[in-house]
Amino acid sequence: MRFSYVIFDLDGTLLNTIDDLADAGNHVCAARGWPVHTVDAYKRMVGNGIPKLVERFAPAGTDGETLAGALAEFSAYYGEHKEDKTAPYPGIAELLAALKGQGVRLAVLSNKAHALAGPVVEHYFPGVFDVVQGALPDAPVKPDPTLLRRLMEQMGAEPEHTLFVGDSNVDVLTGKNGGLTVVGVLWGFRDRQELEGAGADYVIARPEELLRPGIDQQRQAGRKAARG
Repeated sequence: MRFSYVIFDLDGTLLNTIDDLADAGNHVCAARGWPVHTVDAYKRMVGNGIPKLVERFAPAGTDGETLAGALAEFSAYYGEHKEDKTAPYPGIAELLAALKGQGVRLAVLSNKAHALAGPVVEHYFPGVFDVVQGALPDAPVKPDPTLLRRLMEQMGAEPEHTLFVGDSNVDVLTGKNGGLTVVGVLWGFRDRQELEGAGADYVIARPEELLRPGIDQQRQAGRKAARG
């Protein structure tokens, strides 16, 4: 690993949270008489923060006051049930241990509310991450790089020594907006086409591949050459 710092997305990258998110969303939908959605549908809704998720699972044209009430209901339910089905993806614990063993400093940047992100990360990965940054009410969420830059400043990380890892176009764009090398992962909520289309430098299918620099280099070089 030639990078000294690795910043991970949370949902869909470190933790498979989609079932608990879907259950919370469908709890709100059922309580309000709205149509419920499949887990696969929720995979396309997440990534831009909880308020945007609520807007997406609510019926089109739902007014702001109703959305605010639904957001409060979602947050309360999810807060109580966020660990019912959530678990780290296979191989993540081993990857993090290997990176720590190499002296790499680790961080998390999530669009999950900051008050939730920290406790969730510490519950599943106690003592592993140097910094955990979730969404704040006074700052734009990913892919805006504001909180990424704040996190990097806190760590003393420089762009040329920092890798960003995530599972969606939002994550790829976040890393690119911060001037970072970006790895897209295929075990999360989105597919290769989305990750490559957003400009991921590498795309990997298993966590251990992150320990092998350049594993997707030939494919990426060929793709970039084809684009001219």
